[in-house]
Amino acid sequence: MQGDIARQIEVLSQRLVDFVSPEELRERLERANAEGRPLRVKYGADPSAPDLHLGHVVGLNKLREFQELGHTVVFIIGDFTGRIGDPSGRSQTRRPLSSEEVERNAQTYQEQVFRILRRDRVEVRYNSEWLSPLRLDDIIRLAAHVTVAQLLAREDFSARHAAGRPISLVEFLYPLIQAYDSVMVHADVEIGGTDQLFNLLLGRELQKAMGQAPQIVMTLPLLEGLDGAQKMSKSLGNYVGITEDPREMFGKLMSIPDTLMERYGWLVLGWTESQREQWRRDLAEGRRSPREAKDDLAQAIVARFHGDEAARAASEEFARVFSRGEFPSEMPEVHVEPTESELGMRLYALLVRAGLAPTNSEARRLIQQGAVELDGQRITDPVATVHPRPGSVLRAGRRGFARIR
Repeated sequence: MQGDIARQIEVLSQRLVDFVSPEELRERLERANAEGRPLRVKYGADPSAPDLHLGHVVGLNKLREFQELGHTVVFIIGDFTGRIGDPSGRSQTRRPLSSEEVERNAQTYQEQVFRILRRDRVEVRYNSEWLSPLRLDDIIRLAAHVTVAQLLAREDFSARHAAGRPISLVEFLYPLIQAYDSVMVHADVEIGGTDQLFNLLLGRELQKAMGQAPQIVMTLPLLEGLDGAQKMSKSLGNYVGITEDPREMFGKLMSIPDTLMERYGWLVLGWTESQREQWRRDLAEGRRSPREAKDDLAQAIVARFHGDEAARAASEEFARVFSRGEFPSEMPEVHVEPTESELGMRLYALLVRAGLAPTNSEARRLIQQGAVELDGQRITDPVATVHPRPGSVLRAGRRGFARIR
């Protein structure tokens, strides 16, 4: 049912950082084949931010590979743990969510996840199903399986402890609760980012303590954001959302450093090693310029989520605006009263009204940086007065446009 085991291991081993372990995966596949069942592949998501970005796609791609090989994804929505706050990879506690926020975010999360995963091979579970009924004596018995020394070995806990920053007992319980999820869904495999390695390994330990075969652990690279340095994150503003407008998505992708192009193709589009080699040869031998290669990459990523036609249109729009210096074919409009045009108005106030800057101070900063133009004329005086006319075009930064009406 699930094909050749050696071939499965070859496919599933690609793009991993940590793999515990290939030998156990082979044994688990052989046992599952003998029992005539698919593997159960766990993936947990606390719905703290409902919008998925390309960083999430890296893990979801691996889940899709398991699905295509006939296995079942157990997608756990952390509605219980989302109300606690997971500090993974963070220097401070994540804000707990209300029940309403969790439910709203969870619904949005699922709608987006199924742009990548097959619905027919996903088992969606909410961890409140087994965590809400736990009594205090149940939690104490679970906690007996973990030592404080083990928890302080976790990198982010260790750093906060050394710096004298507080760590609540609730945060210590979080990895144990995530591990308990693995026990309750009988996970064969768990997938996460490298920042989740400690929690995933703890799942193995708790499964063994409770008489189950320990799950195979796979971690995947954390995708760098548009800045080329830090991991992609909405809070850092360096992300590309999978539901963003195709033109916005394309423009963001064209801004990534050239050194990241191959990595985006490998992790987001799932290039094979031969495709990566071909990419390198094409650039090295001059068959494509870096500009052309990046355009092709951006089109391929946009097409995955919006279709080929939208990707081509986004590429053409980008060329028109950024290569030929023309205005976008479509842009939002901002209303200006005739008296305002006649008497004049502060440019920074116009930027805020047009939605091109969130505050007056941010608008003035953009103007001082030389990032603002009105009808193609750059203005750098932060308190400049302008007289916008109907049809005038206001521009802020590389991709912010508005037409005066």
